[in-house]
This record gives sequence, structure tokens and C-alpha cells, in this order.
Amino acid sequence: MKKPHCSPANGLSVPIVLTVVMLMAAASFAETTAIRSGNLIDPASGTVAKGQIILIEKGKIAEVGPSVKIPAGAEIIDLTNAWVMPGLMDGHTHITLDFDMSSGFDMIYLRESSAMRALRGLRTAQDILQAGFTVVRDVGNDANYAAADIRSAIRRGWFTGPTVLTTGKIIAPFGGQTHGIVPEQGRFWLFEYIDADSPDEVRKAVREVIYYGADAVKLVSDNSSFYYTVDEIRAASEEAHAAGLVVSVHVMGGEPARNVILGGADSIEHGFYLSDELLQLMKEKGTWLLGTEFPEAHLKKLDPAGTMGQAKEEAAKYIDRLRRAHKIGVKMAFSTDSVSNLPGKNRADMMLDYLEMWDAAGIPPAATLKAMTTDAAEFLRINKVRGSIAKGMAADIIATPANPLENIQALRQVSFVMKDGKVVKNKK
Repeated sequence: MKKPHCSPANGLSVPIVLTVVMLMAAASFAETTAIRSGNLIDPASGTVAKGQIILIEKGKIAEVGPSVKIPAGAEIIDLTNAWVMPGLMDGHTHITLDFDMSSGFDMIYLRESSAMRALRGLRTAQDILQAGFTVVRDVGNDANYAAADIRSAIRRGWFTGPTVLTTGKIIAPFGGQTHGIVPEQGRFWLFEYIDADSPDEVRKAVREVIYYGADAVKLVSDNSSFYYTVDEIRAASEEAHAAGLVVSVHVMGGEPARNVILGGADSIEHGFYLSDELLQLMKEKGTWLLGTEFPEAHLKKLDPAGTMGQAKEEAAKYIDRLRRAHKIGVKMAFSTDSVSNLPGKNRADMMLDYLEMWDAAGIPPAATLKAMTTDAAEFLRINKVRGSIAKGMAADIIATPANPLENIQALRQVSFVMKDGKVVKNKK
């Protein structure tokens, strides 16, 4: 039997060599994608550019413009009839949670492992990516750093999901967010919290969450009658900022909120009862508001016993605070704090329900979209790599059939999602 001709350099036959070369070429072409965009939204300016071509190579945007040359063999995606924009972001999520106030955190600690929480979080992450959320920040209550494992699994390519940033365990005065646990039961809240009750303890706690992989730092200040001082907040801010991380603090208003602002924290989370004077101080100090304005239906699901107050009245207070914050000019990033699902809805549906609150507060759609994209990216300190459609940025791109600058509810109908240059949804 006659042997096939082989190259003396590598011992492969000519047909095999040609096949390998062709496969390598095909692989290189597959890394290039061109999107034909009919309407390209720039959320930073609220403007729309017509007839743009977005060229994507190796997961990043290589060029954007009306006359970009499309390389031969590139995959072409036709979005000429759609409204194209950067992926959405949510700055305050709890993707591993599913509970209501009637059961409380205590039952979660006792009945759900970190592994179960991570599996739920992974499912939630995949759902919200399909809805166009390409970046989320998980702010604790994720068991024993479960969200950090979700983040790592997605980064390694084991699963498709959004970019997940995490704060790890929440730092708080003694007791975390529990109340009245009898001494015999021990401090089981340490499953999700770190007790820190002095500037030195706060510094140590910040170092601990950084050690275990946190992308940001979260504190709870006013869950009890005792709350953090300016010096304690400053200790957290100095320690986290030295490591390049954002500091966020759960606080509702009053003197605890003033301490948070004066202590140099980057954001107030919730802040439902902030006065105009405190909102003005936030503007002066550059403190962000991640307001998590729960819709009425969510409050009824979260708190069926009404321990937080009547849902309708509470939701109205949140809308008023959101309206005042926008009018004063406080920097805001879209945030939801959804921790459970209403019947027939997944977590993405719940997150998008918050658009109703921004509408009710009279915030223009362009400002809302900006808070969900470029502003959120600025707050999360990822605006140099994500949050806009520009050369060198990660290719996190979504599209809708209708214009969200005219009606923000158009974001409920995301028809196209690309994450890091990979198409994960393309609904024709």
C-alpha cells in the first residue's frame, strides 16, 4: 500500500495540512462579527446615530461608524430595524435569594446551603441576561460567598451569564440584620454578615471580604437603634478605596445617613426617607443613590404582613424621594433589590417592574436609560471597559424593536442580547 505524501517538517499529509489551515481560518473569521444598526443609541448623550456598523473582534468592539469596512467572512447581524444600545446594569441585586418578610432571613440560614443558593443564583443570572442585563452587582445575603463562585464560574466560561460583581458578606454592627435572637442559638447570622463595632473592626472586616474576592464593600448601618459613626464609615471608606473598591451602605435616612455621607461612602443603598437637605449634601459630596424603589405589588409580596407599612403608601413615599433626588441632581444608578418572584414572573420581570417607579417619578426615559447603562458603569468603576458602544469596549450589546428614549417600557421587549461578543439571544 502506497503511503501518503507527508511533509518532512511535521509528518502530516498535504490534505490534512490544508484542512487544518482552513479550519484555523474559519475560526479566525468566526471571531469577527458585524452588526448593521439602524438606530444606535448613545445613553450618555441621549442621541441616536442612524445607519451605523459595529465591528466586533474577539469579544470587543473594534470599530463603530457609518462606513466601517466589513471583513470578508465576518458574521453579519442585521439590526437595521431595531434600537441598539449597551447592555443594561443593575447595581443592587440579590440573585441567590428567594424569600418574603414573613419567613425572614433566619429560615434561609437554617434550610439552604451555599450550594443551593449558588444554583438559584446561576439560574437567576441566566434569566436576567436573556432580558438584557449584562452586568449586575450582588450586594450580599448570598450565604458563604456564593455569588463569588457564580461570578467565577461565568468568567471561566462554564456557564453563560452576565458580568457579576459581588460584595461578599455584609459588614454590620452586632447582629447583622437580625433581631432578638436568643443567646443560646449563637450568632448564626455570621453565615452572611460580619460583626464589626469599631473603626478597627470595620477595617479588619473590609480586609476579610476583599480577601475572599469581593469586588465592592457593603455595610448595613441603621438596622438597629445603634448605627455606624462617621469614624467607622470613614474607616471602611479609606480601607476599601485603598484597594480600589466602592463602598455602599444600607441606610434609610436621618443621622445614620448623614454619617454615611460625611464618612466618604460612595453610595447610599435604599435611602427611602432621605430629606431634601440630605439629598443636597449627597450632591455636594458626590454620594450616589441606589434607591431600590419597590413597586406596590412587590411590597405586598415581600411584606404580606405589612410590617414595613401599607404597600401603597410606602410605594408613594419611594416615588416622591426618587422624584426629589432627580430634581436636586443626585447621581443615581438603576437598582432594584428584588429578592423574590411574583407568580408568573422571573427575576428579570421583577427587575423591569421598577421602570414603572421611574416613570411615576416623572424621570425622562433618556435619564432612566442612562442610569441603567453609562451612569451605572461609572458608579461600578467599569466604565473604561463596559457601558458604552465604542472602540475598545466589551461587546455587551442589546436591541429592542421600539425606541426606549420615547418609552422606557420598550426595555421589556429586548429582542437581541450579545455578551462579550457572543450572541445569547436573537429573536427574529
